[in-house]
Amino acid sequence: MYKLTREWSFLYLQSRPLVYLVMQRTGGHFHAGNLATIYYEQRQLDMAIHCYNQAILCDSRFVEAYNNMGNALKDAGRVEEAINCFQSCLVLQANHPQALTNLGNIYMEWNMISTAASFYKAAIAVTSGLSSPLNNLAVIYKQQGSYADAIACYTEVLLIDPTAADALVNRGNTFKEFGRVAEAIQDYIQAVTIRPNMAEAHANLASAYKDSGHQEAAIASYKQALCLRPDFPEVTCNLLHTLQSVCDWENRDTMFREVEEIIRRQIKMSLLPSVQPFHAIAYPIDPLLALEISRKYAVQCSLIASRFGLPPFVHPPPLPVKAEGKHGRLRVGYVSSDFGNHPLSHLMGSVFGMHDRDNVEVFCYALSQNDGTEWRQRIQAEAEHFIDVSAMTSDVIAKMINEDKIQVLINLNGYTKGARNEIFAMQPAPIQVSYMGFPGTTGASYIDYLVTDEFVSPTRYAHIYSEKLVHLPHCYFVNDYKQKNCDVLSPVCPHKRSDYGLPKDKFIFACFNQLYKMDPEIFDTWCNIVKRVPNSVLWLLRFPATGEMRVKAHAAARGVSPDQIIFTDVAMKHEHIRRSELADLFLDTPLCNAHTTGTDILWAGLPMITLPLEKMATRVAGSLCLATGLGDEMIVSSTKEYEDRAVELATNPAKLQALTDKLKEVRLTCPLFDTARWVQNLDRAYFKMWNIYCSGRHPEPFKVKEDDSEFPYDR
Repeated sequence: MYKLTREWSFLYLQSRPLVYLVMQRTGGHFHAGNLATIYYEQRQLDMAIHCYNQAILCDSRFVEAYNNMGNALKDAGRVEEAINCFQSCLVLQANHPQALTNLGNIYMEWNMISTAASFYKAAIAVTSGLSSPLNNLAVIYKQQGSYADAIACYTEVLLIDPTAADALVNRGNTFKEFGRVAEAIQDYIQAVTIRPNMAEAHANLASAYKDSGHQEAAIASYKQALCLRPDFPEVTCNLLHTLQSVCDWENRDTMFREVEEIIRRQIKMSLLPSVQPFHAIAYPIDPLLALEISRKYAVQCSLIASRFGLPPFVHPPPLPVKAEGKHGRLRVGYVSSDFGNHPLSHLMGSVFGMHDRDNVEVFCYALSQNDGTEWRQRIQAEAEHFIDVSAMTSDVIAKMINEDKIQVLINLNGYTKGARNEIFAMQPAPIQVSYMGFPGTTGASYIDYLVTDEFVSPTRYAHIYSEKLVHLPHCYFVNDYKQKNCDVLSPVCPHKRSDYGLPKDKFIFACFNQLYKMDPEIFDTWCNIVKRVPNSVLWLLRFPATGEMRVKAHAAARGVSPDQIIFTDVAMKHEHIRRSELADLFLDTPLCNAHTTGTDILWAGLPMITLPLEKMATRVAGSLCLATGLGDEMIVSSTKEYEDRAVELATNPAKLQALTDKLKEVRLTCPLFDTARWVQNLDRAYFKMWNIYCSGRHPEPFKVKEDDSEFPYDR
């Protein structure tokens, strides 16, 4: 699945309290007011408060003194008294913009978002020259997913001050989150032009470059940010990920040690880690550390959810839907931003319409707008209920889910791009499940179950997951190929190696994973394999293209001729599967496996070698292989066995051909590609979750049996 890219929102919510000097006039109250302001600027708060009080004693209608004393009291930690001062100011001048803004700031800090927003809106209504309430209201809009409103607020700030670099960065962040990356880049460029030493602007520009496929520009901007601010943990961590994505392995071990130290320090300080959970799944870090990263992000989602101020939801009663002659159905909801041209929809397209309608009622909640593709149209047509909620705020979506009386709610995103995990943190459904989008633990107390299988998430590794493990039979990873891609099995016009510049007479090892999944250890192994197999080449994808020259240089340094490493462009799904058959053997990446790609190549009839490790993302390919019935021939247990097995198959054509033939023979009958059978097992899992809930038990791990004596009915 696609990663979630994090940008840094350096939002100056209350960069400085709104305190105004009073013009010197005759009269003790003005003198006291000016003296108080001087004390305030010197941070002598007690003296400032005393002088403001003296000014008010001299003139009880001294409006600015009330406002300024409110700021001093707030800074001194006397917040209730500060509120009284701001309210006194508003009694004297109901449209005082600074007092309205200052009250909004207090309620913002107290997480009373709707109250804060009302004060900011009131301030904006009575003045056109104050940027603070606009900026802070934009923060609220952005947190609630109202990106267009946030952008409009930042634009108003920039009309007041076109050189406001902070506002440019903030608007750029909002554009980026809204999917308008080109406009984000323009805002960041303008910000660094105005303030060349603004490290945050360079960092966010790098993030936008990275998301738009300009890795070299991203690396340059990240390095510039670090030059300006050497202690910038987010940049250090994101630079490492960008370097990894283009196979720049210089100082890799040192950088990983530095990043791990950053993560541990941040977790100890209860800070949000600078490494995102999605990146952590592909890093060689302790699985328990990866769990802690996810936990911190889950807490952050809970904080976002709390800002909406919703009371706890009332859930559907824990009553069996089929007991005592009832004819109800289990109400299952799927939440995803990937209903469209995305690997998730390529894999799950038929699932939403395949559920047993006599027993299960399916609701799909689309977090993304209709992209007009065949995948979106198909899911929309086949799912019993399909609701586009992309324009709604997260609290409204959660309310809708609850009003739909969803009993089992599935998070298909996890920590990937477009996720709105705060919806799940609001707990609109009694049972909440993580599945498919994120191959790891969410670390979330509000996610009850993880749908997986015994190979991918063995019970002996249950301690690295926060969820209770639900083991599906065979493989947890679903696909839609039998329904959607049968024509690739016997194409009318087969692809030829010459179509892609591949040699006709050489043995072709292949890996079609994104380059960030590679590491020096597996590349060393690949080079050893190529050197041990005469007349062989390694076929990789420009995924991204900027990694090609580095990979060829690494090969040359290991004694492999650069012309033995062949790169081709990424292809559309259909072509990608069909052309995979041109290779002889697929070499998997142990640190983070081929997931969707692994399903692609097995459907194409291309055998693989895979080495499972401990974390979920390292074991998916092994599960795919097992579900073909041929796992023993493709799964190895050590790097040495990986190398030897690849060489053995490559130098024993009869053995490899036998494996290839068996793989092609079982495609239409093995569990891996039997989508209908898989969906039936998923229905059984959902009913088992509901059974446990109805019995008053807490969520517990279980294994789904292909046996209707217990599933799907909750008799």
